[in-house]
Amino acid sequence: PMQALPAMDGGFAPRDADDGSWASSFASRVADLRSEGVTYEDSASFLRALTKSGILRFTDIRDRPDRFFLAHRLLARHAPEHGPGFWIRFTVQFNLFAGTVVALGGPEHLKQLDAIQDAGQLGCFGLTERLAGVNSGLVVNTTARWDPATETFIINSPTEGSAKNWISQGLCAEKAVCVANLTVGNRRCGPHAFLIDLRDARDGCLAAGITVGDMGRKTTGNDLDNAWIEFEHVRVPKSALLNRYGDVVDGRYVPASNDVRVMDMIGQRLFTGRVAVAQAALTFTRGLFAATRAYSDGKRCAMRGDAGQFLSDVPQLNSLYATAGTQLDAMDAFVAGCEAELATCLVRGAIPPTDLTRAIAVAKIRAVETSIASCHALRQEVGSYALMAGTGFENTDFLQCCKFAEGDSRILSQKLARDAFGEFMRHKGKAPRRWSKAEVGACRRVAKTVADATRAGMGKTAAWDSAWVDVYALADAVCDRVVLERTGGRGGERARL
Repeated sequence: PMQALPAMDGGFAPRDADDGSWASSFASRVADLRSEGVTYEDSASFLRALTKSGILRFTDIRDRPDRFFLAHRLLARHAPEHGPGFWIRFTVQFNLFAGTVVALGGPEHLKQLDAIQDAGQLGCFGLTERLAGVNSGLVVNTTARWDPATETFIINSPTEGSAKNWISQGLCAEKAVCVANLTVGNRRCGPHAFLIDLRDARDGCLAAGITVGDMGRKTTGNDLDNAWIEFEHVRVPKSALLNRYGDVVDGRYVPASNDVRVMDMIGQRLFTGRVAVAQAALTFTRGLFAATRAYSDGKRCAMRGDAGQFLSDVPQLNSLYATAGTQLDAMDAFVAGCEAELATCLVRGAIPPTDLTRAIAVAKIRAVETSIASCHALRQEVGSYALMAGTGFENTDFLQCCKFAEGDSRILSQKLARDAFGEFMRHKGKAPRRWSKAEVGACRRVAKTVADATRAGMGKTAAWDSAWVDVYALADAVCDRVVLERTGGRGGERARL
């Protein structure tokens, strides 16, 4: 089994000491976390107890975002030993499920949320679908139709491809936030979120019209249930609609504001999730490096005839420890800045500004890619140790989960590139202020490729896709500039290990 790691070496940033008493209490409650031989229900029961304890309230995402993010970091310290399963279960419960209700629900929904927490019940977040997964962006084909005769909504999966897919905690949860395209009369109102019962509170059986199934065994995180969920004309009460930004009044759909799209507000949870994922990836990587360093410091390695040498003295490994440490420090500082700004928005109930949402996307991309590169490089330098169970290397697919969670890194890169290219074209091919030469060059190459493809008869999407190499080069250049601007030069380049 892995040794317990020193706090400062295992993923704690110095700022975590600011809430030391609470952190110690939370850490003690998750100290008995296990994954070996743990069933879905065993893991779910652990989260039920943690939820019911109230040590972290569902509403802390709004009231104490510092604790919300700290809890995610503390749990991520267990990931090298136990994999991603429980961390994902936790963030689904407190961010995607409860956080969406906090952000989109009215006063009655918040009362419901308190009751759900006090009962230790679990929730899941139904967004991704079979034909609209992580590479599709925010696409929703599940439908919700308002029935004025019964004053209910009818939620339906109209096609096989519209079934919800890869829904974490979908087999064990009693509740769900289901995202569906709402239609009221002849008006299509776009995607909205509904707080629904997956199971009958009286007997625990699935609610009428709901079918679920297991996604199957995974390479890691098999203590977490991932489900597909189908809805067959499921009736839910009017009160199920999370109605802070839009409601049905006297049979008509009434938006709270014409300036706010509900889908944009649903996407707000992805911002908190991206920061949490970025921090989790960095915490995992620090934990793996700390455990490996403890091993290599004590592993004798006969080099150049000197029996007093240890594995850590091998120059390439020694250099890797130093280089990776510097890069992780820089990324920690960058992500911490994003967290601080986002926390201010959460407390104030404000929509994050564009430059912050862009920085958060960059944080998620770069923290995960830095972690993947660092852990891969470490694996190459420690020989058979990296093959052994209990070293943490067997759970590096945690980082694969981080890569596609809360907005796939490729999709985020596409958005960064599209936004940058649009700005470039609005400036009529001239460099916007503060842009790098790499950004301008990538935009010019994309523009040429798209123009050539269009002249050859390609449609808009195909023409853009034909420039995919330079599209991602543009996204990388944007990431470089954003990190550089926010760190004063520390950590501005991608990991090159």
